[in-house]
Amino acid sequence: MKLTKYLFLSLLIGTTSCADMLDRFPLDSFSPDTYYNNAQELETATNHFYGILPTAATGYAEKSDVVCTFSLSSEMLGTRTIPTSGGGWNWGDLRNINFYLEHSHRCADERVRAHYDGIARFFRAFFYFEKVQRFGDVPWYDKSMSSTDADLTKPRDSRDFVMSKVMEDVDYAINNLGTNVEAFKITKWSAMALKSRICLFEGTFRKYHGLADADKYLDLCIAVSQEFINTSPYSIYKSGDKPYRDLFSSMHALTQEVILARDYDKSKNVMHEANYNTMAVTYGRPGLTKKVVNSYLMTDGSRFTDKEGYETMQYYDEMQNRDPRLTQTVVGPGYMRINSTQVESPNFSSSTTGYQIIKWVTDASGDGYLGSSNDFSVFRLSEIYLNFAEAKAERGTLTQNDLDISIKKIRERVGMPSLDMAAANANPDPYLSARETGYVNVTGPNKGVILEIRRERTIEMVLEGLRYYDIIRWKEGKIFEQQLMGMYFSGLDLGEGSNKFGVFDMNDGELRDNAKVDICIYIGQKPSGTLVKNIRKFYKLGDEFVFSNGTSGNILCHDVAVVPRTWREERDYFFPIPTQERILSKGNLTQNPNWEDGLNF
Repeated sequence: MKLTKYLFLSLLIGTTSCADMLDRFPLDSFSPDTYYNNAQELETATNHFYGILPTAATGYAEKSDVVCTFSLSSEMLGTRTIPTSGGGWNWGDLRNINFYLEHSHRCADERVRAHYDGIARFFRAFFYFEKVQRFGDVPWYDKSMSSTDADLTKPRDSRDFVMSKVMEDVDYAINNLGTNVEAFKITKWSAMALKSRICLFEGTFRKYHGLADADKYLDLCIAVSQEFINTSPYSIYKSGDKPYRDLFSSMHALTQEVILARDYDKSKNVMHEANYNTMAVTYGRPGLTKKVVNSYLMTDGSRFTDKEGYETMQYYDEMQNRDPRLTQTVVGPGYMRINSTQVESPNFSSSTTGYQIIKWVTDASGDGYLGSSNDFSVFRLSEIYLNFAEAKAERGTLTQNDLDISIKKIRERVGMPSLDMAAANANPDPYLSARETGYVNVTGPNKGVILEIRRERTIEMVLEGLRYYDIIRWKEGKIFEQQLMGMYFSGLDLGEGSNKFGVFDMNDGELRDNAKVDICIYIGQKPSGTLVKNIRKFYKLGDEFVFSNGTSGNILCHDVAVVPRTWREERDYFFPIPTQERILSKGNLTQNPNWEDGLNF
C-alpha cells in the first residue's frame, strides 16, 4: 500500500492515499465519460497545461557566471546533494497531458481535436525536453497509468529514444496548429520556436559531449529556424529610442517580435517581482559581472578588450561608445528610470557588482513586493536568429549571407554593425578564448565566428533563463569556478591615516560643485566637510562590498579564496536521481554517473 502510494506521488499526480482511488481519473481533471466533447471543452482542458511554461522569475532571477546575485545556486557552488525525493523528478504535469490525449477522441471534430492535441503534444515535448536537459536518460511515458501498472518501475529509456519521441510530438504540433499571432496561446510559430531551441541544445550537447547524431539535430535546427525566418510574420522590434529596453519593460508582450509570452496582469492580481528583485536593497541584488560587461563591443564593432588599459577603466569611461544594449541592460551614466526625469547612479546596495540591472524593470508603478506585471517572453524572434546562426556555424555550413539574415538584424535594432565572418575567423577573440573569461572547447576553422555568436547570444539573451543550459550544452561547466567580479575603482586616495576615502562621479566622469550623484567609498570614519558635502551616497568598504586589491581594484563577489567552487566534469552536467525513486523502482532506475547514493541493487 505504501509502495504504490509513493510511486503514484512521484511518477503521476498524488491526490489521495486510498489504493482504490488511485485507479480513478485525477480529481483535478475532467470526467472522460462526460467531457472532451467539443472545442470549448478541449480548450478548457488544455488551458491547464500553460502552467508548465517558465515564470518571469526564470529570467529576472537568473543566476550564472554573467549575473551575480546575493546568493549563488548550489549548481554554481558545487554543493548539490542527492535528494530523497523531488529534485525535479516530478511527473504530475505529464500524467495530466497523457490523460487528456487518451480521452480527446470523444470530440468528433477531427480538425478541432488535432489542434488541441497539438497543444497537448507541444507541452509534452516541452516537459520532456526539460527532463532530458536535467537528467539525460529518462523513462518515456505516453499513457496515464494506474497504481498497478508495471511501467511505473521501468528503467530509464535511452536519450535517443526519448528525443525521437519529442521530435514526433513537436512535429505534430507544428503540422496541426494555427498560424495566428497569439502572444499567450500555443501556435505553429511557438512550436517551431520550441523545436529550434530543442534541436540546438541537443545538437551542440551531443557535439561537445561526444554523443552520436549531433549533425542530425543541428540540421533539424537549421531547417526549422530557416523556415521560421522565411515564413513567419515576426520581425525585430525597433520602435522608440531604447527598443531593446522597451521590449522587456512593456506591460504587454510586443507581438511584433515576441512569439510566446507568459501573461501578467495587475488588474487580475497576477504579478511577479522583477522590480523588487532588481531594485530593492538587499533582496536579490543582481548585477552583471565584469566579465560580461567587458564582452560588449564598441559601437563601431571593435572589441572593448582590445583597448589598452580596459582592465582598469572605471565605470564612466568604460560605458562610453559601447553597444547600446549595455546601458539598456544596466544603469549607465545619466540613467533615468522610465517615466522619471531624475538622474540616478548605480545603487550598490541593490547590486553585488555595481552593474545594476534594469532589464525587465518598469517604471516605479511596479515597485514593491510582487508589484510587476510586465509580460515575460518565453520565445522571441532574436533567439531563432541566434539558433540558426549557431547551428550553421557548428555544422560548418555558415555563410556571410546567413549572418546577414540573422545576427545583422538583431544588431540593427541598436545601430550596431553586422558580424563579419571572415574577420572573426581570421582573428578569434583572445578574451573569449581564455580560460578565465571565455570558452576553451571551441576549435576548428569556425572558432572565431562561433565565439562571436556566443558573445551575441550572451548579450542579447541575458536574464532570459537560457544561460545555465547554454554552458551545459557547450561543456563549459568549469566556467562556474571563475571568480566573479564587478566594477573597477582606482583607489581611496583622499584622507589620512586609517581614514581613507575616494569620491567618484558616475554620470559625467568629473567632480563638480553640484555633483549630487557622486558616491564616496571610505574606510575608517565616514568623511565630512567640503569635499563630500554634495555626495549622494556613502559606502563603507567591507560593508556593501570589498575590492580585489584591498583599497582598490574590482568589486570582489563571493571570493573563491574564502568559499571555493568546484565543478566536477565527470558528474555535474546532470542532476542526480532522487534516492526514493531508485528504491521504489528496485534499482531499475539507475543513478547518473558519479552521483554516489550508497544504493546497491
